[in-house]
Amino acid sequence: MAAAVPQPSPPAKRTRDAARTQGEILDVATEEFARMGYAGARVDEIAARMRTTKRMIYYYFGSKDRLFTAVLERAYKVIRDEEQQLDVGHLDPVSAIRRLAELTFDHHEAHPDFIRLVSIENIHEAQHIAASPSLGSLSSPAIDVIASILEAGREQGVFTADVDAVDLHAMISSFCFFRVSNRQTFRALFGRDLTEASRREHYRTMLGDMVISYLTSAA
Repeated sequence: MAAAVPQPSPPAKRTRDAARTQGEILDVATEEFARMGYAGARVDEIAARMRTTKRMIYYYFGSKDRLFTAVLERAYKVIRDEEQQLDVGHLDPVSAIRRLAELTFDHHEAHPDFIRLVSIENIHEAQHIAASPSLGSLSSPAIDVIASILEAGREQGVFTADVDAVDLHAMISSFCFFRVSNRQTFRALFGRDLTEASRREHYRTMLGDMVISYLTSAA
């Protein structure tokens, strides 16, 4: 009797396995790119850490360039998803914008690899972000959240400053980003660690106070 022909795996299982493999590759690639930069990272090293082959990585992502783009896309999606899922509908505008600032503060502190990846991409003049259709679409909802809070604040007469949502996003992000990205140089120059646990709440509150003060000041 002829041996039974093995049946192919169900499509759903293959899809889950492929998604899991891609996720694992991105985990290792994120660490490697954040540690070594785009130029210094090696796909061979990523493959070795994965105990797989470079061919397998290229099967899923095509090239080192596209792999780095995928790493950026996933990193940005994390913060954008958190922003969109933030429930501020029950809060007054002042509390809502403070909560949004705190979310950015918490995220950047918890994801130092994200800070390094963005810094690396700026060195490369954002060429990967510019070439990624999904990254452009990810940014709009985040700005929409800020814009809706600002609109509510102006309608209630709470926010007196004429502030653009993108400008406010830049203001919040710059504080949170600097605190992590410049930690070492700031400590070397001024003898203060901006991420020291004992001063965390001080800086978290300071960010919210700064933003609210700006929004409620007369033009």
